[in-house]
Amino acid sequence: LRTPAVFLSPPDLYTAPESCEGRCGEPLSEEDACHCHPECERLRSCCGDYERRCGPGGFSRRRDSISDQELLELSEQLYWLDHNKARPQDIAINPQHRAGPEEMGQRQDLSPQPLYKHVNEELFSKPTYSSFIKLLDNYQRATGREEEVTAEELREQDNFLGEVMKTELMRKLFAFLRQKNRYGSEQEFLEDLKGMWFGLYSRGDGEQDSSGFEHVFSGTAPPGRGGGPGQGRGLIPGCPSCAGEVKKGKVSGFHNWIRFYLLEKQGIVNYFSHNFEGP
Repeated sequence: LRTPAVFLSPPDLYTAPESCEGRCGEPLSEEDACHCHPECERLRSCCGDYERRCGPGGFSRRRDSISDQELLELSEQLYWLDHNKARPQDIAINPQHRAGPEEMGQRQDLSPQPLYKHVNEELFSKPTYSSFIKLLDNYQRATGREEEVTAEELREQDNFLGEVMKTELMRKLFAFLRQKNRYGSEQEFLEDLKGMWFGLYSRGDGEQDSSGFEHVFSGTAPPGRGGGPGQGRGLIPGCPSCAGEVKKGKVSGFHNWIRFYLLEKQGIVNYFSHNFEGP
């Protein structure tokens, strides 16, 4: 299954049997757990979100609902519209050793060569790539320590979002959501997207120490570390939990190939082995 790196996670996206999303004005039915027809107020059978969705300010009309099939079709369209994505000839990797179950706990480098044999770095001159890479040093890896977001970092976020919105992929996504009455303007969509990707939340101790972007796209690591044999499976030499977002001594996040490649090139990440060969 091919899926682009786009996250449709705000509320009001999926239908639910006890919600009025996509059901405003539908006929009353005894089979429904609750109702969204104007008569439901008299019958005291309205769904809990009836007023919010079906009132004067509600957007949830039946034609605005989004089905699973529509999401599937949209995701395929977005995949093929991603003209910036790397082509097969742009990247060559060298997986080397595949670790078995008995090897998973070993702190031993079973793949002495780098994971990446070749990357076409001309990709990084594209505006979406270059503005993305500038974001990667904006985060500290430790959870429980509040992020300090500077004015420059906010400008980098806005610049990245601006470049993203110029792509055919994101224009298609916005057009779809606008047609479905989710957003009235591009600025409204951008503000929501910025909140989803860059809005801070707590991973521990109540501190605003993480964001969706940091966790998924970045995975943080301190600059200037390297050399010597690795001390953890696929992690930073001398610092087994520094490659990604760290919580209780373990990495979470660090899912992005560009980030991995750049850190491996600097000698900051040491690839040990892999344990899964999937599509």
